[in-house]
Amino acid sequence: MDPVDPNEVRLTGENSFVRLAGKDGSDPTTHASHWRVILSPAGAGHALFFKSELTENRLRIYSDNIALARWLQEDIEASMRPDYADTSLPVIEASFSQEGDVATYWTERIDSADESLSVTWYGMGEAFVVRNEAGSLPDQPHGVYSCIVPAARAQVTLDGRVASGDAFQREHGGRPSSSCCLALSETWVRPHRS
Repeated sequence: MDPVDPNEVRLTGENSFVRLAGKDGSDPTTHASHWRVILSPAGAGHALFFKSELTENRLRIYSDNIALARWLQEDIEASMRPDYADTSLPVIEASFSQEGDVATYWTERIDSADESLSVTWYGMGEAFVVRNEAGSLPDQPHGVYSCIVPAARAQVTLDGRVASGDAFQREHGGRPSSSCCLALSETWVRPHRS
C-alpha cells in the first residue's frame, strides 16, 4: 500500500461545527461551520458559515479573507449543504480569535463592525481520527481526514443573545460522537483533474 495519498490536496486546517436543536432528530435551530485554513488555493484565513434562529434562519458568512470564504462556499460548503451555494450573499468582514484548550473548552470569537459572535464547545469526549476516501461518499467528490473531538455541550452567542437548543449524541464510524465537534488537523483532498 502506497503511504502517499494520490489525490490533490485542496485545503488543510480546521473545520469545527455546531448543530444545536430543540430535540434529538429535529432540524438544527443553529448551525455553525467554522474554518481555520492554513493552505488552500485561496490562501489562508478564517470563515464562519452561520445560520440560526438568531439570524432569522438566514445564512451569514463572516471572514477575514473574502476570497477564501467564496472558495470554501463554492468548492466545499455547497457540496454539503446546497442552500449555502448562494454567492449573492455578502461576506461580512470580521476578525477571528480563539481561546481555551481541547481538554476543557474551546471558544472561537468572531467580531465584525456591527456584531460579536462566540461559539464554545465544552464537555469534551475522546478524540478519534476519521478518514473518508475521495469519492467514497455519495455526491461528494472530496475525501477528508480529520481529528474529531466531540463536545457534549456547546453554546453560541450573538450580541449577547444565546441560541437555544442542545448538542446531541451521535455516532461517527461506530464511535461515540456529537452534533457539535472540533474537527482539527483536517485535510480535504480530491482526485486530480486532467
